[in-house]
Amino acid sequence: MEPITKIAEELGLDADHLVPYGRYKAKISLDALKDPSDYRGKLVVVTGITPTPAGEGKTTTAIGLTQGMGRLGHKVSVNLREPTLGPIFGIKGGGTGGGMARVVPEDEINIHFTGDAHAVGSAHNLLAALVENAVFRNSVQGLTADGLMWNRVTDASDRGLRQVVSGIGGANFGPLREARFDIVSASEIMAILALADSPEDLRQRLTRIVIGETSDGEPVTVEQFGFAGALMTLLHQTVMPNLVQTMEGQPSIIHAGPFGNIAHGCSSIIADKMALGYADYVITEAGFASDLGFEKFMHIKTRQSGLLPSAAVLVASSRALKWHGGVRRRDLGTPDAAAVVAGGDNLVHHIGIVKGFGLPCVVAINRFGTDSDEELAAVKKIAMDAGATSAVECDGFAQGGAGGEDLAQAVVDASQGTPQITYAYPADASAEDKVLALAQKIYNAADVSWSPEARRRLRYFESKGWGGLPICMAKTHLSISHDQSLKGRPGGYTFPITDIRASVGAGFLYALAGPIQTLPGLPSRPRALDMDVSSDGEVIGLS
Repeated sequence: MEPITKIAEELGLDADHLVPYGRYKAKISLDALKDPSDYRGKLVVVTGITPTPAGEGKTTTAIGLTQGMGRLGHKVSVNLREPTLGPIFGIKGGGTGGGMARVVPEDEINIHFTGDAHAVGSAHNLLAALVENAVFRNSVQGLTADGLMWNRVTDASDRGLRQVVSGIGGANFGPLREARFDIVSASEIMAILALADSPEDLRQRLTRIVIGETSDGEPVTVEQFGFAGALMTLLHQTVMPNLVQTMEGQPSIIHAGPFGNIAHGCSSIIADKMALGYADYVITEAGFASDLGFEKFMHIKTRQSGLLPSAAVLVASSRALKWHGGVRRRDLGTPDAAAVVAGGDNLVHHIGIVKGFGLPCVVAINRFGTDSDEELAAVKKIAMDAGATSAVECDGFAQGGAGGEDLAQAVVDASQGTPQITYAYPADASAEDKVLALAQKIYNAADVSWSPEARRRLRYFESKGWGGLPICMAKTHLSISHDQSLKGRPGGYTFPITDIRASVGAGFLYALAGPIQTLPGLPSRPRALDMDVSSDGEVIGLS
C-alpha cells in the first residue's frame, strides 16, 4: 500500500484537506468539494443480474474495472458502500472485493474503519433512549409507548432481537413496549447520511425523522423535541467521506452503508460529488441487482442529487444464468451451455431495466475458473441480442487490473455520449401510480394488490403531505419478483404490497412486498468461524 497522502496527491487533493486515520486511510474535509461547474468526471454505476447463492462478484468487478482504467491511464475513483459487521461475520464475509481486485487495508475497512457505522448506531440508539425518556416524562401529550415507531439497532446478526419486549414499566424503569432491533445499515440515519449533501442538510433531515404518533394520530418528529443537536454531536465527523486505495493504487472513496431493501443501498451523494471534482471516471456500485439497487440509485439518489450517470455496467456470470436455468448450486461448476441459455431471460430483463432509463448498458461477464468457452459465448450472445452496448469478459479476481482492461475500454467507449435519462414514473405521480409503474416496468408484474392496512397507512401519509415522496421498494433480492423461489424472469403475476412505511427524514416511502427482515440471522456456519488474527497481527479470513 502507498501512504494515503500519496493517493490523495495523485487524485489532486490538497494535503490540508485530509484528516488521516493512521497511514493508509483518511477522511476528506468537505472543504475539498468543488462547485458542480468544475466537475471533470463521468459517473458510471455498476449493478448486476439477480443474485444467487454462488455470488456474482459485483464489488470485485467494480474494483477490477477501476484497476483496468488505471492501467489505461485514466484518473479514476471507485466509490463503494461501507461494509456492515453483521453480514461480514454472518453469511457474506468481507465487503472489499476479492482476489486481486480488492480495496485495502481490507481488515480496517471491514472492521471499525473510521467509526462511521458506530457513530450511526450510537446516534440511533441515543435517539431511542431520548424518546423513551420523553414518554416516561410525559413530555408530549398523547405520545405513549404504544405510539413509538423508533426502535434500536445492533451491529450483530441476531435473530433473537428481531422482536422483543423492552422495559418493565413502573416508576423507575423504561416504558413497557413491544419493540425490535434492526441492523445498523437499516437505520434511517444511515440512509440520511448517504443522501445528505452537506452538514446543514444532514441536520435538517434529522429534524424530520418521525419517531411515533400520538393517540390522535399526529406524527411526532425529532424537531419537536430538539434532539437534532445531540445527534449531530455524534454524526458531525461521519459526513466526511473516507479515502483508501485499490490493490493497484487507485483512489477509493468509501462512505455510508444503507441497507439495500428498506433503504436505497448506495454509497453517499457527498462521496460522488467529491470524486467527480477530481477523477475522470467515478465508478460507483448500487446494491443487489438492477431491480433493487440500480432502480433506487436512479429514482432516489440521482433525482435528489442531480448527478446523472453516463453509463451502467451490468455484472453477469455463466454460473448465475445456470442457477436461473435450474441447475443446483453444487453443480454450477459443471459446464452446461444449455442451462446458461435457459436462464438467459434473467439477463435479458436486467438489460431492459438499464436501457429503460436511457443508459448505455455494458455487460461485464465475470469469469470463473470453471467457465467453458461455450458458456461464455452463450452469455455474450444473450447480452448482445438483448441490446447491450457491449458484452466483455473480465477477470479482476485472478488478474487484477490486467483482467479488467477490456471492460475498462468498453466503459470508456460507452460513456462518451450524453444519455437522455428517463424514469419509470414522473416525480409528481401518486404513490399508487409509482408502485404500479415499478411493478410493471421493473418487476414484470401484471398488476398490484394492496392490503387493507397498507392502503390505510398510505392514505394517512397522503394526509400528512408525504404522498409525493419517491418509493423505495422493500422486496427480496433473490428474484425479480416478490417471491424468492421464482427464478429467471417471472411475469404476469400480481405484486403484493403488504405494508408501507415512511422514512420522512431520508425522503422516501418504503413499501413492503411480503415479509422483509431488517435484522439478518446467522447461517448454519457463520463466516465468523473462518476469521482470526495471525501471530503477526494480520486479520485473516475476511475475503
